[in-house]
Amino acid sequence: EAEARAQILDDAAALKKLAKDYMHPELPVVVTDFSATARCYFDRVSAPDVDSLDEAEARAQILADVAALKKLAKDYMHPELPVAVTDSAATARCYFERYSAPKVESVDEADARAQILADAAALKKLAIDYMHPELPVVVTDFSATARCY
Repeated sequence: EAEARAQILDDAAALKKLAKDYMHPELPVVVTDFSATARCYFDRVSAPDVDSLDEAEARAQILADVAALKKLAKDYMHPELPVAVTDSAATARCYFERYSAPKVESVDEADARAQILADAAALKKLAIDYMHPELPVVVTDFSATARCY
């Protein structure tokens, strides 16, 4: 019975070592047999070929082109994003101060435009009230009363 117990404890210790090796691959491998060797992953016949200098430069150029295209696509699809300018000498024309810019309207024209926009807003509110009777009525006069039918 003592031999069986010793055999069980040896098996448990071996299983513990295997579990530790499996759960902690970062730990170094302890080799007791000096004749044990391993193949080098990079020098084997089936290893992937190493790129030449020209291929590496071509890949870098392609990746730079792709990054530039991505930036252009982002700039095109999102015009609301600010423009980053790194050149301090970069200038632009003002849209409103150019010679062909539309003339500024007079005070009378501005007042007429404001009146037309106010009338349009009131008409829109009336149209919404007419087309959506389910919306609640907002009363600003507290003396207004109504009878519930």
